[in-house]
Parts: sequence; structure tokens; C-alpha cells
Amino acid sequence: MAGPLQGLKVIELGQVLAGPFAGAIFADLGAEVIKIERLEGGDDGRCMGAEFRHGDALNFHVFNRGKHSVALDLRVSQGLDAFHTLVAEADVLIHNLRPDVPRALGIDAASLGVRYPRLIYGEISAFGHRGPMADRPGYEPLIQAFSGLSSMNGGPDDPPLRAGASLCDQGSGMWLVIGVLSMLHQRGRSGRGGLLQTSLLETALAWAAQKSDAFVNEGRLPLRHRSGHPGFVPYEAFETADGPLLICCGNDRLFAKLAQVLGQEQWLQDARFESNRARLENKQALLAELEPLLHTRSRAKWVESFEAVGVPCAPIHSLPQALATEQVRMQEMLLSVPGEGFSLTGMPLSFDGYRPAIAAAAPRLGEHNSRHGITALAAQASGIRNKKETS
Repeated sequence: MAGPLQGLKVIELGQVLAGPFAGAIFADLGAEVIKIERLEGGDDGRCMGAEFRHGDALNFHVFNRGKHSVALDLRVSQGLDAFHTLVAEADVLIHNLRPDVPRALGIDAASLGVRYPRLIYGEISAFGHRGPMADRPGYEPLIQAFSGLSSMNGGPDDPPLRAGASLCDQGSGMWLVIGVLSMLHQRGRSGRGGLLQTSLLETALAWAAQKSDAFVNEGRLPLRHRSGHPGFVPYEAFETADGPLLICCGNDRLFAKLAQVLGQEQWLQDARFESNRARLENKQALLAELEPLLHTRSRAKWVESFEAVGVPCAPIHSLPQALATEQVRMQEMLLSVPGEGFSLTGMPLSFDGYRPAIAAAAPRLGEHNSRHGITALAAQASGIRNKKETS
């Protein structure tokens, strides 16, 4: 099945995660993504961990599948000329370079916009395109720390904690793709491209908006709940006889069902517990009664009982446990990488019932130079040679 973005040509100047993730989304959706890399070593993501395949780390394969790799030295005229040849035929250029780098090379949005007015130019920075820190580099944990995002993770007595996933890097890549698709729609009417900007900091602030807007508008600082919720009780993880179970009573109707399963119908006439607002005020009193009850049975037994009446709950799985569940297996998100003998997680999207396949493995450095007409002169300064292509 052809991807919905077939025919779209994207140039990616991506490093490590945010930019490459955006490029991987475009590639999975069927666009031709040409990844331009440094001659020496290429994308730093190639060494982001132990060697997995072809000298590259697994992370590189995750975020660069389905792309072409062109190795160029943009500091020399031959490399820059080759770059312009590629951009002249492209619809979109994306990068997550430090902002001063494109300006120094003369490939910033203002310069390319004059030369290629239909080009959509998307850039991801660390701290945003305005302000005293606009040109600073940044990494995921730095942004989570700076933005206040990590201050919300963990329990009341825990130090600030980084979220386990790269929310800011990957979120920025997603925002960039959303913005590019919006601008493609706009270009269809106006015939002109334009500049699109996002950053890890803006993404972090967007993810934290529920908490920060409460502070700005109501003066409320977020309370820290390891697995709980500031607005509902009970709505967190509890220990059972053999493992943790998350229970989410998001309204009084669900709490009534919980009380009935537990044989505690008297809670429904108790002024301390009869409404969610009352339970918020008397949370510790309720938990003091609830927690011992949950210790009396296995997690599987509680899940069976709660699900039978519609109380939302879930065992807290490890990654291997989650992957082993029938529900996860039925999503068929693990997709084979053509010709490589391993699998990667596909896109969380299906089109007419079909998930986009992984079109090809991550490219080797400079693998597609010859396919895109890059001469040896533009790529031989550091010994890069055009490799025989197999696709």
C-alpha cells in the first residue's frame, strides 16, 4: 500500500533524535526523505549506543529507517552546490541544527526562501527562536529540567525526575510534522512555502500546560503523585497480594461500582466518601480502608472482578510483560525491517485498517550519493565513496 505522502520530497539535516524522528514519520508515511549527513561519522545518532547493525546503534535504526543517506561537506563549494541541487527539487527541508549553523552556511530560512519560494522550511531548536538562549544547544534532560517538567514527576518526597520517554525530542518532531502538513495545505492555495519553527522548550511547556495554566490562573502549584491524579480519588496504583494494580475511578458512578465489588457499600452513605470532592478532602482516610482490602487477593482476581462491572484498572507491567499481552500483540506494531532480520515498532496510525510498513532499513552513511547525482568531488574529501546500492 502506497503511503499517503508518496511523491513528497523531504530533505533532512537531522541529528540524534528530534529532527530524525520527524524525518522517520515522513518516511513511514511514504515521503522520500533524503538525510544529509557529515562526511566524517555522519549523524551522531549512529554512535548513540553500542553497535547493533552495520556499525550503527539500534537508536539510529529506530529513527532513520526508510531514508536515503547523502554524505556532503557543506563547508566547501562542491558540497554546497550539491545541497542546492537537492533542495531545488524538494518540497520540505527540516533540521534540528543549532540555529547559528544554518546562518553560517547560508542555508537559513531567509536565504533559502528567496531562492526556493515554494520550499517549506521547518526547524527545531532547543530553547526556541527568540530570547537570550535562542542559539543555545540542548538535550532532552536539560529541557525537562529547565522547563519545570521534571519537577512534576515522582512522589512528594522524590527528587525531580526525568520522564522515561524522550517527550520533548519526539514531541517536537511530531509538532514539526503537524506544522509541515498544515503548510502543505496552505501552499496548495497560495503556491508559496514558508518558515515553520518549534522547539524542545515549547513542546515541554505544551505538555506541562495543564499544570502551568493552573498556576497562572489560580495560583495552584502541582501536587506530586507518583501514579495518582490531583483531581480524582481513588485514582492511582495500589499493591495487591502479588503485584501493583492501577485503579482509576474518574467519577462517582465508578466509585460506587468499586465499593460494591469490595463489599463496602457503606462508603456510599459516608459523608467523607460520597462524592469525589469529599474524597479529595478525605483521601488518606479512604486509602487507609481501601489498601488493606486490596492486599487480600491477587492482582488477576481483582482485575477480573473490576472489569466485570466496568471499573477501569490495569496491572502495572514491565516492558516484556506488556509486549507479551494479547492486546499488544494484536496491534501488530512490531514490523519487520526489510532485508535485516529484526523488527522495529511501527507508526501508531492505520489507514483503512493498514499500518504503514517500514519501507527500508536505515541507510549506511553516504549510501545514496550516486542515486542523487552526488559526484565524487563533493564527497571524497574525507574518503566517502559511493557504495553500490541494493535498492
